[in-house]
Amino acid sequence: MSSPPEIRVYPSPEDLAGSAALRIAGFLSQAIYARGFCTLLLSGGSTPRAVYERLAQTASGQGHDWSKVHLFWGDERCVPPDHPDSNYDMARRALLSQVPIPDVNVYRVDAEHGPEQAASHYEADVRAFFSRRAVDGAEMGVFDLVLLGLGEDGHTASLFPRSPALLERQRWFAGVEHDRPPPPLVGRVTATLALINAARQVIFLVVGKNKAEIVRQVLTGDSNPPLPAQLVQPDHGYTLWLLDASAALSLPSDQT
Repeated sequence: MSSPPEIRVYPSPEDLAGSAALRIAGFLSQAIYARGFCTLLLSGGSTPRAVYERLAQTASGQGHDWSKVHLFWGDERCVPPDHPDSNYDMARRALLSQVPIPDVNVYRVDAEHGPEQAASHYEADVRAFFSRRAVDGAEMGVFDLVLLGLGEDGHTASLFPRSPALLERQRWFAGVEHDRPPPPLVGRVTATLALINAARQVIFLVVGKNKAEIVRQVLTGDSNPPLPAQLVQPDHGYTLWLLDASAALSLPSDQT
């Protein structure tokens, strides 16, 4: 059964980014010490970008061994990898280009081939990775750390309200269509709840007053049917919410 989420509130987005980077770097080191490698499922968005920039600085200062880290994506828009809306390109600029991670440790979604084909191919790649790593003690489909954001409609990754992908229990990745910009009418690939809820740790990164009401709904359970982010309940891991003060404005005082 999933344990209640931990909530941490920071005075500013900058404070959140710095603390998140330290937490992530520490967790990666712990996973490497325990198993010899670490798996991290990345999120897109402006808040993660700031975290990745700080993570590059933090991990480099600590002499982090990036050869032991394997990076994957929790969702991606179906655009070329150098497109301004590509989650991969954002992470490449903010993190990958700043740290000595081997190219073979970076598992990009080939999303430019369309949502269904890209989801199928990516799932095959991720399953193959875990199969190869089984001899090193990897549990099939269990990521060490999953980073997530939160949309104003309660979506996380590219799991949107009322999406059929929310009902997926077997596949790890699904192709979805989403008609809101940016960019309009472009499909996406998303990790499913089946994969996310198998993680050892999930961290939500949320910044801004515009997210305050949806944060309240998600963390108080005040939504019927449940919002996608409410369905993130790791089976054996735990969930940490990192919020700046503006995003936490509407939370009851006993939750902050």
